[in-house]
Amino acid sequence: MRIPKSFSRAEEQALKPKDLFKECDNCPEMIVVPAGEFMMGSPEDEEGHTEDESPQHKVQLLTPFAVGRFAVTFEEWDACVADHGCRKYMPPDRGWGRGRQPVIAIWWDDAIAYVRWVSQKTGRNYRLLSEAEREYVARAGTTTPFWWGNSIFSNRANYASSRGGEVQRKTLPVDSFEPNPWGLYQVHGNVSEWIGDCWHYDYEGAPLDGTAWTSIDCERPMLRGGNWNSTPWELRSASRGRWASAALFLPAIGMRVARPLR
Repeated sequence: MRIPKSFSRAEEQALKPKDLFKECDNCPEMIVVPAGEFMMGSPEDEEGHTEDESPQHKVQLLTPFAVGRFAVTFEEWDACVADHGCRKYMPPDRGWGRGRQPVIAIWWDDAIAYVRWVSQKTGRNYRLLSEAEREYVARAGTTTPFWWGNSIFSNRANYASSRGGEVQRKTLPVDSFEPNPWGLYQVHGNVSEWIGDCWHYDYEGAPLDGTAWTSIDCERPMLRGGNWNSTPWELRSASRGRWASAALFLPAIGMRVARPLR
């Protein structure tokens, strides 16, 4: 299903969870996720739990929204550059290929430039996901560390410390592995994804409506999802990451987009 710029408000409001659309030929494929609520963060007895995932708290997302079915691909990024967007930055692919591989080696400012380009192309308000939205869509109604359960194996996700299979040591195409119950691919591993929030040390005072938690001086943008170079506990739905220039492995960072529907 493709939605043109003239798509009416009534038609947009009629979209249902798992409906798909693209608003331009080279735009990300979007999927509708339902409104709902969930417990954000992790319980203290969850393996890999850290204090920054506390306190657990209920977040309510009152309206459905659309999210990229996949991480943004090199094909989509290169289309932005060809259209004189994305600050004309051509990130390296480390010899792993472009096309349907997830774009990597992008900074937070590059991710913002990309969503601005898509917004200009479509006339719609594309943006990065908030931290709450990213955990919400990763969980897809589940409460376990990973959407499929408590344990992780290499036939489920792409990560560094694999149990029961071969370690890839590189990114894989964005449609590798099966999607989660809401239709999103690789919400655990492959590439870490930039988020619209700024880093906070815990959830004391966090928004309860799913909006991004920002600050005037955002020195540490957020990351979610883990990547091909991450340990298993870093891929959990609740796991949080932040920009730390001395330690962060930039080639492992990509992005996913979101778009309001109401």
